[in-house]
Amino acid sequence: MCGIAGLFTHGPPADSLVLQRMCTRMVHRGPDDDGYYLDGPLGLGFRRLSIIDTAGGHQPLGNEDGSVQVVFNGEIYNFRELREGLVRRGHRFSTESDTEVLVHLYEEAGEKLPTLLNGMFAFAIWDAPRKRLFLARDRTGKKPLYYSTAIPGYRFCFSSELKALTVLPGFPDEVNPHSAADFLALSYVPDWASIYKHVSKLPAGHSMSVDASGIRVQRYWSVEFAPRPRRLEDATEELRELARDSVRRRMLSDVPLGAFLSGGVDSSAAVGMMAEAATEPVKTFSIGFTSKEFDELAFARLTAGMHHTDHHEEVVTPSIHDELDEFTDQFDEPFGDSSAIPTLCLSRMTRKHVTVALSGDGADEVFGGYRRYYYGALEQRLREQVPAAWRSVVFRTAGRWYPRLDFMPQVFRAKSLLTNLAEATGDAYFNSMTVFRDASLTRVLSPEMRESLADYTPRQRFHDLFQRVSHLGALEQMQAVDFETYLPGDILVKSDRATMRHSLEARSPWLDHRIIEFAATLPTNFKLRGRVGKYIFKRAVAQHIPDEIRLRRKMGFSVPLAEWLRTSLRSTFESVVLDPSMAQYLSLDEVRRLWLEHQSGWHNHDRKLWNLLMLAGWRARYGSKSTESRWASAVLA
Repeated sequence: MCGIAGLFTHGPPADSLVLQRMCTRMVHRGPDDDGYYLDGPLGLGFRRLSIIDTAGGHQPLGNEDGSVQVVFNGEIYNFRELREGLVRRGHRFSTESDTEVLVHLYEEAGEKLPTLLNGMFAFAIWDAPRKRLFLARDRTGKKPLYYSTAIPGYRFCFSSELKALTVLPGFPDEVNPHSAADFLALSYVPDWASIYKHVSKLPAGHSMSVDASGIRVQRYWSVEFAPRPRRLEDATEELRELARDSVRRRMLSDVPLGAFLSGGVDSSAAVGMMAEAATEPVKTFSIGFTSKEFDELAFARLTAGMHHTDHHEEVVTPSIHDELDEFTDQFDEPFGDSSAIPTLCLSRMTRKHVTVALSGDGADEVFGGYRRYYYGALEQRLREQVPAAWRSVVFRTAGRWYPRLDFMPQVFRAKSLLTNLAEATGDAYFNSMTVFRDASLTRVLSPEMRESLADYTPRQRFHDLFQRVSHLGALEQMQAVDFETYLPGDILVKSDRATMRHSLEARSPWLDHRIIEFAATLPTNFKLRGRVGKYIFKRAVAQHIPDEIRLRRKMGFSVPLAEWLRTSLRSTFESVVLDPSMAQYLSLDEVRRLWLEHQSGWHNHDRKLWNLLMLAGWRARYGSKSTESRWASAVLA
């Protein structure tokens, strides 16, 4: 696992000192080694976390004559099979690393290279004879890749993390108003953009070429949902074998390896299959909380005991003041998924013992495990029972007038359900996924921001994505859009940044593209049966999971945001978010209204207030020296 960077000037030779500054900003991604390659206007930089062939594998790494060079972040799990084929075709290798496969395979396959890889990756290949830079990102977006064509003096620049681009002289730091609105609505900046107007992300499943003719971005992979009839028993066995192979491939490492272990199905299944394949006890890692409402240690111990793992755990009381500064520093853009805080704690603890950890990420998206999928499919069935004209008038009116009862039990909170029943599947799903939506987003934005947005709304983007998959069933529509938005924008960003903060590599066996493609062919009721999500997945891994875990309700990786915002975060919020300088982004009158309602205890605006704090915290840290000082003072207060 590594950090990569590169630049392409308009003609003058690339500056190695600039590349070094870029890579130094990502030293946490690769503390073991660094390397640089210069070829006229082209420069490549690299920071290494040594996993495979720790003695070799130095990057940038070239082919036999040095005419093709690569910098690579990730792991290629089928590199041995690929290498064998390349050797048979006459290629000579000088290392045992998976990285070297890329340069030789590029010579054979050219821009089809990413389609042949099983792994997580972001890489850049310099083809010197053609004067072409070729970049690609893995299918689901596990590894990040930012780029810009608007930095003075440079035709093209790229890096694994946004902070590496910001060190370039003259970096254009204008905020993208669309991204700011998207963040407030969704709690993350979507995969296609960045918080800066002149920096983009190469989307998951895409590659790009940079040469004298310009820049071309092309998609090489997407999830194609095509459910077809099949026998449940046969599909379960096929999935079980795919899962075993995926886990075994991700256990390849020349450094200590273990697994995250929560009290849930997904990580427990990974640990069980690791234990089945391992010759010694699997190292497992869990954190618990002093607050029992958020603690899953008892369930993690069940799996650890079942598989006789070498289990490590810590009980933490996340002090938000201890974590907040690290949180905003590592997530270069505003990021509102508060479960990243315990993920940072878990990564810190795990790195004391191993360098690689398998996780359960992705199973919910692949097999329909989220409760929102159940409710979204249920809402669609209810809609189909009611004429569209009547549905729109009655449910929309009822939803508008039904009171918001945040303080009441869930059964009394029907406002969201009534509102969703009046909408199409995509609009209803957008409602369920957003924090600030439509009118509430408009109210909280400053007049300046509203003007700069013009006709843009975060909802429109979701609407367009759902239109593309409107031929699918409700569950598959939601899954397809999550693969474009929530998975690469939130889940995988959280995993990558939190683990790499502590120089830890995380691997996700349930996001093997073969498993994703297999799941996309399953009938809907193999994934979601009644109220049970991940039905076939739970069947396939049942022997590895204690019944108490397999049958329990899903529990998120949560923190007490509402309480923090009424206690330990009060002064930080008031000094950073309510600062007059934030008036260029926010309506401070509306922010105060939300703040006071939350403090009263009659309303819970924790996610809205957290997103506002994350936006203001990002601006305070990255806006200027004066605002960074104000952020440090607020956090330490």
